[in-house]
Amino acid sequence: MKRRFLALHLPYWATDYLKRAEPALREKPLALYERIKGGLRLAALDPAGLQNGLRLGQNLADARAIWPELTVREIDRPRLEAAFRDFADWHSNASPLVSVMTDVSGFGDLVLDITGVAHLFGGERKMLRELIIRLRKLDYRVSGAIAPTIGSAWAVSHFAQSQVVEDNDLIALLDVLPVAALRLAEAQVLTLAQMGLKTIGQVRQYPRKSLSARFGQLLLRLDQAFGEIEERMTPRLPLVEHLAEQRFADPISLMDDVLRTTHDLATKLAETLEKEGLGGQTFHLFLYRVDHKVMTLSLNAGRVTRDPDHIADLFRHRAQRLEAEYDPVFGIDMVRLAADSVDRLDAVQTGAFSINDGLEDIDRLNDRLSSRLGPLAVLRTEMRASRLPERAARLVPVQGDVAPPIETPMLQRPVKLLPMPEAVAIMAEVPHGLPASMVWRGESYRLVRGQGPERLSAEWWRKRERLKLVEQPKPKIPKPGEKLVPPPYIPDLPEFNPDAGMRDYYVVEDQHGSRFWVFRQGLYGSGRPVWYLHGFFP
Repeated sequence: MKRRFLALHLPYWATDYLKRAEPALREKPLALYERIKGGLRLAALDPAGLQNGLRLGQNLADARAIWPELTVREIDRPRLEAAFRDFADWHSNASPLVSVMTDVSGFGDLVLDITGVAHLFGGERKMLRELIIRLRKLDYRVSGAIAPTIGSAWAVSHFAQSQVVEDNDLIALLDVLPVAALRLAEAQVLTLAQMGLKTIGQVRQYPRKSLSARFGQLLLRLDQAFGEIEERMTPRLPLVEHLAEQRFADPISLMDDVLRTTHDLATKLAETLEKEGLGGQTFHLFLYRVDHKVMTLSLNAGRVTRDPDHIADLFRHRAQRLEAEYDPVFGIDMVRLAADSVDRLDAVQTGAFSINDGLEDIDRLNDRLSSRLGPLAVLRTEMRASRLPERAARLVPVQGDVAPPIETPMLQRPVKLLPMPEAVAIMAEVPHGLPASMVWRGESYRLVRGQGPERLSAEWWRKRERLKLVEQPKPKIPKPGEKLVPPPYIPDLPEFNPDAGMRDYYVVEDQHGSRFWVFRQGLYGSGRPVWYLHGFFP
């Protein structure tokens, strides 16, 4: 299938956005300035400023002298770029593949891959017209184009009328456009003009060898525009192949309405997955607001599933946790549910001959708890390849990747293990005999029975590092305006010393029947050994 791309160009995004965000500016001429080389230069203008003789890059003092009524603000590029990224995400209601084009500026241009999507709007022309009209209703000045390549769609949206470019018309249309349509730097455009090359057609007739030495980027952009070299886009939102969506004639705002819609979409999505014999493990919910913003909510399941009730329950439990942050503003006009991390899932018997071993129920319980409490609140034990007890297991999220099982010998191990062994005072009848008494945390214990020792040698091949009881999560960088979530509590355990001597472990029992797991580190005759309490038996 031939690729088709839709490019949207918003030349006055900066001023249009600020006028929408601050109604007091809507009727005023607006210009944004920035500090360049010690001076104040115009960085953005609205159409009224251009009509009154102002130009980009002009000195701010000269602009005010020409037009005293001009309202000026210092440009905040990070804010504008973050707002434009949210604006681009909102356009995923037209196509799941949306990318911000930053070749010229961090805001103002976006591209959509509409391959196989335009028929939902009645064709490419109707789709282009609908996207442009809805932006103009929001007071954004915009032009657009649909073409077979990203470069050609960008060029037409910038330097020609909004239109749909067919494959047969691509060469004739691009040849008459200026060389700036190839997304070149201003210095390169000036150099080409000095050589007499003002249009793309003139550049194509010039020998490529003569251009390659001085304009390597030019040839790349030229080949990308004409489809000789494929140009890939980087989608803003997760790339998904299976989704279901619901559009509303009248926007909804209540959380209950969103959750009911989510259940309906989960049913539709399950039917699609079932036809292909698939299931999903990651699910994304997109809520498209009327004010051109999109709210996203993603979660994972413990195993591959396509059960609509289970999927809807996961979002319902997560919504209860995030209800205070839910803000539909003027309403939601579209909801989309998508499945990611899909894998093969065959049909199962659910009748009288089905076998229920309880594992699926446990996975669903873990999913519900993780959705309500957070993924780091529900942990499981994962065995590690180590002989030392404090290194032989760690706690990981139940919804994380499952490591291959490690075969461990059937050893006598306590039910409860201390995070780190605690020093105790042990008395024995003979130096290498069974412990006879123990003092732990200021309390004495008379030991009446014992078993051991079990000798564990030090793991000399390991490096010195801090012990990890819980796997450290990757730090999450919050988006602009997003609330910073504090990291979960992780115990600060001491460093593991691989040079420590061997250990002799004993199972001992006191006069009240309590059983302890103690070990002696070091041997008598080679320094004073130290005793530790490491765990408890039932």
